[in-house]
Amino acid sequence: MNNQEATKSLRAGIVGGGQGAFIGRVHKIAVELDGIAQVVAGAMSSDPQRAQDSAKAWGLSRSYGSYMEMANEEALHPEGIDFVIIATPNHLHTDIARAFLAKGIHVMCDKPLSNDISEAHGLSEFYDNIDNTLFGLTHTYAGYPAVMEAQAIVASGSLGIVRKVLVEYQQDWLMFPLEQNGDNKQASWRTDPTKAGISCCVGDIGTHAAHLAELVSGQQISELAADLSCFVAGRRLDDDASMLLRFNGGAKGVLLCSQIAAGEENRLSLRIYGSEGSLEWQQEEPNTLIIKMAGEPWHRHRTGKTLHSAAAQAAIRVPAGHPEGYLEAKANLYCEFMADIKRLQRGEMPLKNYPGMTEGIRGMRFIQAAVSSSEHNARWMPV
Repeated sequence: MNNQEATKSLRAGIVGGGQGAFIGRVHKIAVELDGIAQVVAGAMSSDPQRAQDSAKAWGLSRSYGSYMEMANEEALHPEGIDFVIIATPNHLHTDIARAFLAKGIHVMCDKPLSNDISEAHGLSEFYDNIDNTLFGLTHTYAGYPAVMEAQAIVASGSLGIVRKVLVEYQQDWLMFPLEQNGDNKQASWRTDPTKAGISCCVGDIGTHAAHLAELVSGQQISELAADLSCFVAGRRLDDDASMLLRFNGGAKGVLLCSQIAAGEENRLSLRIYGSEGSLEWQQEEPNTLIIKMAGEPWHRHRTGKTLHSAAAQAAIRVPAGHPEGYLEAKANLYCEFMADIKRLQRGEMPLKNYPGMTEGIRGMRFIQAAVSSSEHNARWMPV
């Protein structure tokens, strides 16, 4: 790989994310935000006409009728894609990832990793035997500068020993049976066990809460006791969950996630309590990180002004007071992922400063443990 090739703009493709999907355009904006890459190809729907129409609306150079056709053709194309975005329902993640990884095409996949723990382990074993091909997972909230700062503060030891972790993710968009009229595509597949797997709420947003808790606390969830509920009549998967957590570093925790919490939009919040102080972050106010040291006034840190860690500083794009949010956070993950692609092109080692296969497997184990615990009257289960 010569230097000119290693410094050129990257080309991306996408599977899924066609008309009627929310997340596809979010990925496109995030990938292209910093001018490092452009989405040029896609297999955007299993419906041929919708796939064509979606690709045309995005101005893509190449549109495919299936992900397998896309993987085969792009691997041979003289200007083929450098990486693919997987933005499909959960049950398709594993097969699509395998298809592109087998062709040496890097993969950035929506979470959770799959809809089945055995499939996830199979993909992980497959990936372990592939060299120089990257896999990333879009736990977007890891890309917020304030979250990076929180992680650095806990790691520095300034809060003391982490004792308690409280994390919640509350929404209300599934408080009515939207899936039953067939008009809401997002509700339909997320509440369908054949497409979403064994969980709706825990798999969809509980995994984000668990990943955030582990990332910032620096400890892994070792055991949990979970009570999953399905409050909407006729729904086949959970829409609410309450959990007690035990962490491998000795901390105890509580995780709440719900998609039937009336009046809540996207209320993801995290509190970490240590032996010397604590911190608090809320996704709906993402530029603010509150530090509470014992016996002192609260310290209010702001993105672009008082975040000091190297990771947070590198992730900030605009001056203080200019909101940076979900799109920028996802773009930060892509920036790290694409920087690793560039490193491989230059013959360097990737840094992998983004969630990947390991986090994907942990997420699947978390879902399995939560569902199993609830099925056994909230019995403690290992993760």
